[in-house]
Amino acid sequence: MRVWVLPLAGVFIGVLLAYGQGESSLPEEKQWERGKRYLAEGEAGKAKKAFEELLEDYSYEPDLHLLFAVASLKLGDVRAAEVHVKETLGLAPVHVEAMTLLGWIHLEVHRDFSAAIEAYTRVADLRPNYPRAHNNLGVALKKNGDLARALESFSRALHLREDYAEAWSNRGWVYVEQKRWQEAREDFKQALRLNPKDEGALYGLSRVLRGVRDYAGAQGALRTLIAQYSNFVYWLEWAEIELVRYYWVLLLVAVGFFAHSRYKRVRAKSYGG
Repeated sequence: MRVWVLPLAGVFIGVLLAYGQGESSLPEEKQWERGKRYLAEGEAGKAKKAFEELLEDYSYEPDLHLLFAVASLKLGDVRAAEVHVKETLGLAPVHVEAMTLLGWIHLEVHRDFSAAIEAYTRVADLRPNYPRAHNNLGVALKKNGDLARALESFSRALHLREDYAEAWSNRGWVYVEQKRWQEAREDFKQALRLNPKDEGALYGLSRVLRGVRDYAGAQGALRTLIAQYSNFVYWLEWAEIELVRYYWVLLLVAVGFFAHSRYKRVRAKSYGG
């Protein structure tokens, strides 16, 4: 199973398990509660089986299709997930959680940024005061190269929720792309004040410090990352900065060896060597 299914637990399940669209007979079903519990505990296979059994009698329930889609996606079955997300939207056309999940599939699985932007824009229109909707739209816009609109979306999310660490970090990365180092630094620091272990913000801060040629500071940020996350890329970047920091020493040594060899040759010729 590919790693892209892993963020689903944090992004969707907490909202979906408590969600209910209008009148529903599902809350009376023990199998429904059992399936939601399995999903919350990470038992996607058991959850999918429970929901599949319920679908025989409750195929008209949009939430049931949606949680079946989440369980399928966690198991790596993208096709089944898409079918049931679309089934959810067929039954409940303004189901914002289903639109959000569909946007995520477009963005992270298919890399269809335009389709993701369309889905997330609709969510943001339906829930204009929902910070995550604007953050999700900003991510899609940034990946599509539309930095100006991405910046607007992240700023909107932060206007609605000042303690939104993810949005601070995401906006910081837009500033990095624009080489607006000071703004990026402030956003990453704010993200780290809210979440000191924010990997994206720590790495972003290292990029900012490298951008302003504070190589010692960049290495410090990378050391913190290396201590928290076993990612070989951070080691490589730390070593690369080390070479950048001390290249002039190597250059002086090389010049010294060259000058010394030239001096020896001149001396040898002067003595008839």
